[in-house]
Amino acid sequence: MMDTDLWMFVAALAVAYLMPGPDMVLVLQTGALGGRARAVATAAGLALARAAHVTLAVLGLAALLRAVPWAFDAVRLAGAAYLVWLGLGLLRADALAPERLAAGGDRAGSRAAALRRGFVTNIANPKALLFCSVLLPQFIRPELGHGAGRAVLLGAILVGTGLAFDLVLASAGAGLGRALVRHPRWQALQRRLFAALLIGFGLRLAAD
Repeated sequence: MMDTDLWMFVAALAVAYLMPGPDMVLVLQTGALGGRARAVATAAGLALARAAHVTLAVLGLAALLRAVPWAFDAVRLAGAAYLVWLGLGLLRADALAPERLAAGGDRAGSRAAALRRGFVTNIANPKALLFCSVLLPQFIRPELGHGAGRAVLLGAILVGTGLAFDLVLASAGAGLGRALVRHPRWQALQRRLFAALLIGFGLRLAAD
């Protein structure tokens, strides 16, 4: 049974993952336009990036970014540019034909690309790394004998909780795509909305 600190840690993660952000929009958008399998691949990419962030936070990279502002800005601007690029690409893309999705065309490549988008979107966001570096130490207490094992446990919970939320979003996005499959105008509006959100998150990250 988990101790009180771990339950508080999970609650803090739940609040963070419920906040709208680029990760959430990306999973929903991928599910709506590409189906659940591709959205799950995106969720897997996000999980890999979060695992990398946890590792980097433990190794002290987050402290380095805080100490060297230009390094933080370089990563932040690269992440912002990537989000804007994704949004603009979505605006340029044609609507995914329902019959092509049903036939499963180019699924392997699409899933690989979806996984890569998920990974890059999260790994290029330095705020995600700083989040890990701020949150994890609050639940590691050396006076209680907490050590490396505790950090590994917290990291696993962080990644697992995020993946659970993303899988729910993947199903929700796929359901939204199926609901709009017979309404081309709504599909176009949905695509533009997701694009605007991604671009907006990118601009906000650049201006932060």
